[in-house]
Amino acid sequence: MKSLSVFFKDMGAALKNPKVLIPMFVVLFIPVMYSGLFLKAFWDPYGKMNELPVAVVNEDKGAEYEGRQLTAGNDLVTELKKSDDFAWKFVSREAAEAGLKDNTYYMAIVVPEDFSSKATTLLDDEPQPAHIIFEPNEGYNFLAGQIGGTAVKEIKSKVSAKVTEAYTESVFDKITKVSDGLGEAGDGASKLADGAVKLDDGAAKLKENLIVLKEGTGKLKDGVAPLTQGVNDLHNGAAALTKGSSTLAGGLGQLSAAHGKLEAGVKQSADGADQLKAGLDQSLTGAKKLEAGAKSAVDGTAKLQAGSQSVSGGAAKLADGLKSSADGSAQLQAGLQASSAGSAKVAEGAKGVAEGLQQLAKASPQLAENPALQKLIAASQAVAAGSEELNASQQKLAAGADSLNAGQQQLLQGAQALHQGAQQLDAGIGQLHSGAVQLHTGSKQLVGGQEKLAAGADKLAAGGDQLKAGMAQFGTKLKEAAAGGKKLAEGGAQLEAGTTKLLGGVDQLGSGIGTLADGSDKLANGAGELKDGMDDLKSGSNELATKLVDAADQTASVKKTDALVDMFAQPVQIEEHKLNEVPNYGTGFAPYFLSLGLFVGALISTLVIPMRESEVEGASRFSRFFSRTLSFTLMSLVQSMLAALVVLYGLDLGVQSVPLFLLFSFVTSLTFMWIIQAIVTWLDQPGRFVAIVILIFQLTTSAGTFPLELIPNWMKALNPLLPMTYSVKGYKAVISSGDFGLMWHEAAILGGYAVVFLLLTLAYFMTRDRDSRAVVKSEQVLNA
Repeated sequence: MKSLSVFFKDMGAALKNPKVLIPMFVVLFIPVMYSGLFLKAFWDPYGKMNELPVAVVNEDKGAEYEGRQLTAGNDLVTELKKSDDFAWKFVSREAAEAGLKDNTYYMAIVVPEDFSSKATTLLDDEPQPAHIIFEPNEGYNFLAGQIGGTAVKEIKSKVSAKVTEAYTESVFDKITKVSDGLGEAGDGASKLADGAVKLDDGAAKLKENLIVLKEGTGKLKDGVAPLTQGVNDLHNGAAALTKGSSTLAGGLGQLSAAHGKLEAGVKQSADGADQLKAGLDQSLTGAKKLEAGAKSAVDGTAKLQAGSQSVSGGAAKLADGLKSSADGSAQLQAGLQASSAGSAKVAEGAKGVAEGLQQLAKASPQLAENPALQKLIAASQAVAAGSEELNASQQKLAAGADSLNAGQQQLLQGAQALHQGAQQLDAGIGQLHSGAVQLHTGSKQLVGGQEKLAAGADKLAAGGDQLKAGMAQFGTKLKEAAAGGKKLAEGGAQLEAGTTKLLGGVDQLGSGIGTLADGSDKLANGAGELKDGMDDLKSGSNELATKLVDAADQTASVKKTDALVDMFAQPVQIEEHKLNEVPNYGTGFAPYFLSLGLFVGALISTLVIPMRESEVEGASRFSRFFSRTLSFTLMSLVQSMLAALVVLYGLDLGVQSVPLFLLFSFVTSLTFMWIIQAIVTWLDQPGRFVAIVILIFQLTTSAGTFPLELIPNWMKALNPLLPMTYSVKGYKAVISSGDFGLMWHEAAILGGYAVVFLLLTLAYFMTRDRDSRAVVKSEQVLNA
């Protein structure tokens, strides 16, 4: 009770002394001034950003993008006018620079004239980023510049979203066009697939036909050799025909000349027969004159016998010549018929070759452009035409040879008849001559024989007339044969010339067919590769059609809506889930400023309350300790309650528990008070300097403002050693997080600090003499 009595006496003495009472009363409000005024000043600085003047300069001239007018600068100004983030001042560049110089504006935001035009280069090969110029006046206020930098980043995000919206709308318009194009491409690919199927079928047929062509050209190549041999034989035969026809024409000429002479002899014979008839008639009437004319008859019959022998010999030769001529014309007829048949086959083969080459050219337009094939087609057509002409000429020659053979057969029959007549005539003339001879010797038989002779003379005259007519007809036919032989010679010459050309054409045909065979072989190989490629094309075109249709369906499902454009412009939205939400700046800094205010209040309290002496004379050491400690404890209680109530109800600070907040404030204040009491009690005035140094270290290491990780490493070592570290953590728990377990933990640590330093104070009072003059003097000076 003594100690408590000393306390009341010391308190009463202090209340009676205005010099002590007034400072004590003022000291009670030190924590309120620190925590209340600081927190009020910084309670919600971002809530008044609309009073911070910021210059905005828009120099953007706009740009055109994909047929749309892009005015990013004007859009930015429009957005800024809607917001109250700052006190926006939309001015010129000159006004902004002047305002920064005279501290009218804390910062300036400049949109350059090429802002929109650079924003349209996103899809270019070398895109150029659009720039917003941020000019903070950091010399005027650094934090304003930092706050402005954060705001500019938000502005950048908004402008980027606007620009992205323009790009997105353009992209979705293109996607719509791409979808239509993919649909058309899918239809085209389907048609391409159908065409590829047909083309594949055509390639298969082409391959088969080219294989047939290859085989046909091989056979044609093999058939050209017999054709060449046949043409050579034809050429040789034509040459022989030319030579034989020339010889025939010469022989027929000679035969015609001999026929003229023979015809003259036959005429003379006919005339003699007529004369004989007349003479026989005269002899019949003048038998008596027979003897007189017997000598003349003998002479006449001798001459007649010579002429008849000559006629018989000529007729025999004529018959033999006509027989040889008939045999030759028969052989000529057979040769021409064989030649005509061969030339007909050649013409047919040449025509087939020409038609085959033309079909080949039609089947392969690329091959049709080959000059060698064109020459080969022209040569084959010329060979076909020449072969047809040759066949026609040979048919005419064969017809002429038929006529010639028929005429010669008639001539042969006439010549044989003439020969028989001549033989009979020769026999008759022989008999006449014998008769004439006998007539010389015997006249008696003249009358009887005269009748027979007259009859024979009639027959002879008739035979002479027939012979004369036959010889005339023979002469006509022989002249026709001579003319035909001449034409045959000319045709043979033409045939030989034609076969020469035909032989050259066949040689060209052989070489061309060889080239054709090689080309058809290559075409057949290429057709195989083409068929494989067509198979790949068919499968690939089907797959392409399917993929294009799928792509068209997928792109068609993309519909441009405002929500979708906004999604592309801002694909990421921040969904904020605040843990232990702090509503404003002041609430976040309350643990720091409350700890600071209570520590400063405890420090100032040592200036108005005596640290060691008591107003009671003879007070014991413990009584003095108890009186001083209780005084500082009451000061802590009043300071902490005043500060807590002001921030709770004056600043409307929200806490998780008001009773625990009040309790923790008292524990914190009491801890600081007992720490400072011990230091100042032991060290006196230097102790207050030590307390200030401790306060400075606590301000930097308590993590009340910036996170602990951001301070220098050597300062981090001081953090667990200083009491404000635990007061800040405890206040954060009771104000924001509601982690009361952490609060009690931090309160226990603070209590540990308080007990340790309280024991140090007790140790001082229990070990120091209360009558020390230095102590008394210092106390008196302090209270003076």
